[in-house]
Amino acid sequence: MAAGGSGGRWFLALALGVSLLKCLLIPTYHSTDFEVHRNWLAITHNLPVSQWYYEATSEWTLDYPPFFAWFEYALSHVAKYFDQEMLVIQNLNYSSHATVFFQRLSVIFTDILFVYAAHECCRCVNGKRPGKELLEKPMFVLAVLLLWNFGLLIVDHIHFQYNGFLFGLMLLSVARLFQKRHLEGALLFAVLLHFKHIYIYVAPAYCVYLLRSYCFTANKADGSLEWSSFSFLRITLLGLIVCLISALSLGPFAVLGQLPQVISRLFPFKRGLCHAYWAPNFWALYNAVDKTLAVVGTVNYLNDGWIGSRIPAHRPSFCDSTSNTNFYLHLHIGPRGFLQCLILCALSSFMFGWHVHEKAILLTILPLSLLSVESPKHAGIYLTLTTTGHFSLFPLLFTPPEITTKILLMLLFTVYSFSSLRALFRKEGPLLNWLETIYLIELVPLEIFCEIVFPLTPWKLKFPFIPLLLTSVYCALGIIYAWLKLYVSVLTESVTVRQKAE
Repeated sequence: MAAGGSGGRWFLALALGVSLLKCLLIPTYHSTDFEVHRNWLAITHNLPVSQWYYEATSEWTLDYPPFFAWFEYALSHVAKYFDQEMLVIQNLNYSSHATVFFQRLSVIFTDILFVYAAHECCRCVNGKRPGKELLEKPMFVLAVLLLWNFGLLIVDHIHFQYNGFLFGLMLLSVARLFQKRHLEGALLFAVLLHFKHIYIYVAPAYCVYLLRSYCFTANKADGSLEWSSFSFLRITLLGLIVCLISALSLGPFAVLGQLPQVISRLFPFKRGLCHAYWAPNFWALYNAVDKTLAVVGTVNYLNDGWIGSRIPAHRPSFCDSTSNTNFYLHLHIGPRGFLQCLILCALSSFMFGWHVHEKAILLTILPLSLLSVESPKHAGIYLTLTTTGHFSLFPLLFTPPEITTKILLMLLFTVYSFSSLRALFRKEGPLLNWLETIYLIELVPLEIFCEIVFPLTPWKLKFPFIPLLLTSVYCALGIIYAWLKLYVSVLTESVTVRQKAE
């Protein structure tokens, strides 16, 4: 389907529609992240660069890479025309109507980059599959899955963050690699890393893919490398891009002798293995077992070594080494193999990373959208992971006025995801097996218990964490299952490719 003409009109309609919805969400609840970014506006606007990573009037100190600090600095010069008081460092928890309007509007405006990136990604998928209607075309389905993604909507436009334009940078870099514009893809990703360092989770996929597909100009029939085709010029260009971006970002702080301070802010390992809101990953199950053993009387040594001499406590080095999975890119050197590796790296990092936030599941869900419209196997994994991952975000919105909004948006997106992907692969049979279907259906009674039943019980005051614990643990089971299924799928595909090569 062409990007212009009627294709351009329907994409524009989808983008304008979701932008209108974002505007309607402006008055909704916002989390402490709203104050975090207001404080960063004040810090970067009032203080010299040399004090940005030392200022600690608020507990929400600047802990993003320098490019994001400069982004806040640029926003602050627009913010002053809305309300000067929001730029006063001492005005903690300041949230006037003008401040709320400006910060909400800034997220909506910067999402333009995400919209453009989604458009470029749609051009990269196989749009030649026959469909009776536009609604059944892979490009249309992908556009909705990206632009109307439930998780991104509630995290950015209710909870409040700036993930949209950051994911825009990532998806645009992926699109450029699909288009064989390797240097542009590398440049975009290098810039992204200096906006938000969580994307280092998927850096190994970029490194391996660019070395294989860009620095080597030829490969043998069995997939092994032709070392004679290695281009020192190309690897030099990649190195120059990384060095240039790093110099622009970190250079001023290196000159000031402040790199250790910046690094300590970016990687605060003292925060502990798990976030206060347990992300639905391996460590949620790990902690659940820990709590259970503590309740039944077993000595709790989670932070010091062992639990009941059976469950080891781990350090960041273990988590990091477990997170980066690239074992199969030596065979899968095409863009699709790169995307599979990126998704696996992101999900493995979510599963085993240090102090992972629940919102990091979006780092897997959004790129997996691209594969979901190309094969029924990935569509099934996507439905399981997305439904479970999005449900795990529900506790972020705990205020009564937002309950109806989050449930309605979740239902609309989930129903569309299931119906559109089922229509796309109607000839391939069911996308989910009976066990997966039952697991997802059980999310409904879980939500009823957490939102309606539990608040009426006497346990509410004594054990207020029960709904969050149940949500994290139950969703962790689904996400671990999706991770294992994806891992096995990639491993099987690697074996198949190797056998064909031999």
